[in-house]
Amino acid sequence: MDFKLHSKFQPAGDQPQAIEKLVKGLEKEKKHQTLLGVTGSGKTFTMANIVAQQNKPTLVLAHNKTLAAQLCQEFRDFFPDNAVCYFVSYYDYYQPEAYMAASDTYIEKDASINDEINKYRHQATQSLLTRNDVLIVASVSCIYGLGPVEDYKALAITINKGEKIPRDQILRKLTDIQFTRSHLEFKQGMFHVLGDSIEIFPSSQDTLYKLDFWGDDIETIHECDSFTGEIIRELDTITVFPAKHNVTTDEKIKIAVEEIRKEKEAQVKHFKDIGKIVEAERVNTRTEYDLEMLLETGYVSGIENYVRYFGNREPGKQPATLLDYFPKDSLFFIDESHISIPQIGGMFGGNKSRKDNLINHGFRLPSAYDNRPLTFQEFEGHVNQAIYVSATPNKYEYANTKKEDIIEQIIRPTGLLDPIVSVRCKEHQIDDLMNELQVRLKKKERVLITTLTKKQAEDLTEFLKEANIKVEYLHSDVDTMQRIEILRQLRVGDIDIIVGINLLREGLDLPEVSLVAILDADKEGFLRSRDALIQTIGRTARHLEGTAILYSRKSTEKDKELGHARTEDGLHLTKAMKAAIDETRRRRIIQQEHNEKHGITPQSIKKAINSIVDEEKMAIDEARKAKEAYMKKVPKEEIPRLIHAMETQMQLEVENLNFEKAGELRDEIDELQAKLNK
Repeated sequence: MDFKLHSKFQPAGDQPQAIEKLVKGLEKEKKHQTLLGVTGSGKTFTMANIVAQQNKPTLVLAHNKTLAAQLCQEFRDFFPDNAVCYFVSYYDYYQPEAYMAASDTYIEKDASINDEINKYRHQATQSLLTRNDVLIVASVSCIYGLGPVEDYKALAITINKGEKIPRDQILRKLTDIQFTRSHLEFKQGMFHVLGDSIEIFPSSQDTLYKLDFWGDDIETIHECDSFTGEIIRELDTITVFPAKHNVTTDEKIKIAVEEIRKEKEAQVKHFKDIGKIVEAERVNTRTEYDLEMLLETGYVSGIENYVRYFGNREPGKQPATLLDYFPKDSLFFIDESHISIPQIGGMFGGNKSRKDNLINHGFRLPSAYDNRPLTFQEFEGHVNQAIYVSATPNKYEYANTKKEDIIEQIIRPTGLLDPIVSVRCKEHQIDDLMNELQVRLKKKERVLITTLTKKQAEDLTEFLKEANIKVEYLHSDVDTMQRIEILRQLRVGDIDIIVGINLLREGLDLPEVSLVAILDADKEGFLRSRDALIQTIGRTARHLEGTAILYSRKSTEKDKELGHARTEDGLHLTKAMKAAIDETRRRRIIQQEHNEKHGITPQSIKKAINSIVDEEKMAIDEARKAKEAYMKKVPKEEIPRLIHAMETQMQLEVENLNFEKAGELRDEIDELQAKLNK
């Protein structure tokens, strides 16, 4: 089946030429192309048109779950008749296995799996194995090991109406592919037996299959509503894929167990030879327990650490991932590539440093190294043809894309112009800002203000509240649910201004914002880099009167001697400021000329309030519930030990530069401390 695009709009602005050029590049088998699309130019619609013309299985890679959810919903609207799937990490709560040698603290793996997201993951892999009109929107979790695709495909069970097969034989087959028999509950990955009927609840869907037997003959196969049991349709044949991605045959398990035992014996000998008796005993005991579980049940918690043996891979060879499910001629889009590409590149190192401690102290065998994300070079090896999508492409995109293959999408279908950018003196930046705020508030428009520190954000927020302005601040101490609510309040008008440090949030639309004020814009650093400034300025590009104000100090003679730029009224311009301002003005001139030539009157973007937050709210709410349930289970006398373990894990996350996870752990530690103090 081909992709069929549904939309009441036709490509407009720069979209037609971008689509044409990118499609021609794909037809010429160009491996790397870049879509340099400004905020609000309809990059997703451009991607959808390319997908519809190419008719290839497509991966759209996003850098976080929220953006992935938003993109997935947009693509589902464009392709309602095709398989548009969502593939992100299925953990609501995840505490990775780790060991901190300095404090002799072992942190056991603990996780809460979101069954709904797990269902979406199975939908993605099964769609790729059974049809061609598949578009997967994924986070970077797609580069983590998923289990051998050959086993997942080979172990699928095909059942036909009229087939002669004993009921117990089907039950054994279901058990072999990790389905479990239901008891008190019935959910995905389970089967239920009632008399001459078997009900199978596949991991990839909300409906179940009911098989009715007459003796050993399968008399009927029905697809039924999983809640009411109502028959939806009768089927002649069904295919049931494994309930888990890490699944294998009994024969492979027996072979793997022997190989794992050989590795264990070699590791025990190694530890004893260097005088590490405790480590030798530890790795022996832990591995033997895992092997017994594998032989008895075909599965063990942490089975992913032995995945090399089930896939018959040599040490160091790349793991099987979602990318292995894609055919070789697939198309990849890397959305917000200036963030996604570095994110992919950083995954391998963080994982390895954690495994070093586990393996060196006897908690895991060296083969656990092969349970890992892809290296960046391995990821590149999976890329057949890629289009990098960003308003601010980074070094990688420019290094791998020829100049003629960087396609600009500057002119918006709405005719909106890039914001007017002005530079003003920071000596009186608060007074000047107050005057600007009054102008915006009278028009019932919204404002974003960026500061350099949390304290500045909090102090400015307090100052504005004393002036009876409806304002809130956003920074890392604000939890995710509260953050979402603040953004919703800004859109509906309960809040007029948000103050924060980093308000980029690529992919987040705030059409009501008409002014972005960047305090201390002359302080060079990551948050005041060229790309960060362009992205921040772009937060107001969806408003008809979009304006950005950058506050800077007065230029000095020393600045002049160093060749630094300055404004006409003598204000200092950093290289980043000048580059961001020049690029924004360049785009604005192109847009103005286009509008004048075609008689276009710009129109502000209108977007439903709920469209920003619904998907994220649902996902975060599930995570919050899972975490709260976990916290309630912790006995009070165990809290100090748990806090200590979490503090060491938090330090590990900081060392691996995983600051968001470290922040989540800090919040959980505070909650436990509050529970302890009651």
